[in-house]
Amino acid sequence: MSISDKFQTFCTNLRMTSTVVANVASRYKQITKRLNLDYYGSDSETLHSLYVGSYGRGTAIHVSDIDMLFVLPYSVYTQYNAYSYNGQSSLLQAVKTAICKTYSTSYLGADGQVIKLDFTDGISFEIVPCFLNNDGSYTFPDSNDGGSWKVTNPNPEISEIARANSNVCNNNLRRLCRMARAWKDTWNVPIGGLLIDTLAYNFLTNWTYKGNSYTYYDWMTRDFFEYLMNQNTTQQYWLAPGSNQRAMRKGNFEYKARQCYNLSLEALVYEDENMEWSANQKWREIYGTKFPN
Repeated sequence: MSISDKFQTFCTNLRMTSTVVANVASRYKQITKRLNLDYYGSDSETLHSLYVGSYGRGTAIHVSDIDMLFVLPYSVYTQYNAYSYNGQSSLLQAVKTAICKTYSTSYLGADGQVIKLDFTDGISFEIVPCFLNNDGSYTFPDSNDGGSWKVTNPNPEISEIARANSNVCNNNLRRLCRMARAWKDTWNVPIGGLLIDTLAYNFLTNWTYKGNSYTYYDWMTRDFFEYLMNQNTTQQYWLAPGSNQRAMRKGNFEYKARQCYNLSLEALVYEDENMEWSANQKWREIYGTKFPN
């Protein structure tokens, strides 16, 4: 297989199957309908909800959780904000109770900032109840440390990733984000999804070959890992594209990036020498078994 064919196959393998996508959409609609019934007296399957996280940005892979916001009426904020202690925890429990009317309690948990809904087929939803602010951001409950309100602003991130992917990077940005997630999972890298997407965006929008396609993905791999390994290890956050929210560091990702940069150099040598099987083993060592053998 050519470089182009191998990386195109790999990128296809990282995508969720049509069955998974259909199941995600069905469950998203059921969750939305349930909460709309309880909080708005409506049976709408689409109003007041939003995909966010990697699924919302279009950078999720086959093992990703599904993050969604559900926007509650402002009167609900007033109600729980008036609690003398941790109204945020009570709000999460109330939303969990509502979802229990549709889904068994055995699948549900409320943890810190989200209601987590785990299905037996491996799909997990993380549902964040929230309130829409005048500037388009969202206030959401955090029940940790006695309770507080936090703010998130995912829409500009979703829009900017989509714009850069289509208009600047010839559809390569989302693919690179997914490839980086495969690396994260294979190497157990301590890095969050928003930081992956932020670093991929920062790298690729400035990369010389961002307008080329799969034929350049071997070089893209090499150069992206070089970019990652040369990040400042004392830097604690990067500004997410679009929103300028802080994408926080979880741990040292630079060391494993350096290891995979070196593996990519070996793979490129094997590719130049037409030692395809050996090259593939190096790519699989980096990215895991979704890369073709």
